[in-house]
Amino acid sequence: MIPKPLILSVVGARPNFMKVAPIHRVFSSPAFTQLARHQIVHTGQHYDAAMSDAFFHDLEMPEPAYFLGVGSGSHAEQTAKVIVEFEKVCLEAKPALVLVVGDVNSTIAATLTATKLGIPVAHVEAGLRSGDRTMPEELNRIATDALCDYAFVTEKSGVDNLLRENFRHDRLHFVGNTMIDSLHFALPKARQSPILHDLSLEARQYALVTLHRPSNVDDAAQLQSLVEMLLETAETCSIVFPVHPRTRKHLERFGLLGRIEEHPRFILTEPQGYVNFLALMMSARFVMTDSGGVQEETTALGVSCLTLRTTTERPITCEIGTNILIPPTTENIRTALRKALQETTPPSYTLPPLWDGKAAERIAAIIAQECLKR
Repeated sequence: MIPKPLILSVVGARPNFMKVAPIHRVFSSPAFTQLARHQIVHTGQHYDAAMSDAFFHDLEMPEPAYFLGVGSGSHAEQTAKVIVEFEKVCLEAKPALVLVVGDVNSTIAATLTATKLGIPVAHVEAGLRSGDRTMPEELNRIATDALCDYAFVTEKSGVDNLLRENFRHDRLHFVGNTMIDSLHFALPKARQSPILHDLSLEARQYALVTLHRPSNVDDAAQLQSLVEMLLETAETCSIVFPVHPRTRKHLERFGLLGRIEEHPRFILTEPQGYVNFLALMMSARFVMTDSGGVQEETTALGVSCLTLRTTTERPITCEIGTNILIPPTTENIRTALRKALQETTPPSYTLPPLWDGKAAERIAAIIAQECLKR
């Protein structure tokens, strides 16, 4: 009996889990399993046992078929390690298609590996561009899209960008956003989460903060300025701050952690699992972040988002009005925080096209019709 073709999906960091989970659920349906097998490769680029287990549990993902154990390191080290280890997987498993998501180092490394072995690659969340080549993620996005065979796009700007870059029109598909599929899937669990009770919070009586980008947390003066403004904000509104390991390291290094811990309305937590973080996000008065995915999630939830960046690769979030880019200077951030505190109702908004929780279904249909029949 001829074995069914194998699709390998590569995840390397927690945002990747949210993008692959709904695809795996559709690929596990009886209709699709008649056509192909699906397995997950976890590179371990960002790996914390407790957090990875929490995300896999929250999203009901299976154990990865392969764990590469790449770990932390410079961009070059991570990329090189993934290439070496993923090549071994490809040579052993002989996949018919490699599916990569997002823009982390694992994304471009798996794409380089597969394409050099002659294996077709599909990129989920293709075409996003910030225009800022100082961001490592921007370079990963550009390189991945230049090499991949199929592009699955989340918003219209992605289509425009890829056509401008001469991507093949017949292999470019506007399918919606699998991050939003995961959000729809997890909302019932989030509504039952005890996290607000555990942290003694009331809905819309706190702000949620996430910070991890080097431009915001690696520089002592910039991080101190951010902490000062958050401490000012905490006089009026509680602050919930799930602290990224990188950010915690620098808060300690620059002598800022104690000042935050001493404030009674500044709540520091460890990074949260997906369900608990979603529960915190959906009930927040506003969110301040430098993340990419949080911009999309707050847009889907209708929660105001202040993004401490000068550019975004997700312009649809700004166009519909839920997300505001804040160039991260003291004056800009203080003004934005004061305005956010004055707003008493959530923003009015319209969901972006195809952010309906069915992107994975569209991706699976296209893969069945096109990718597995070539």
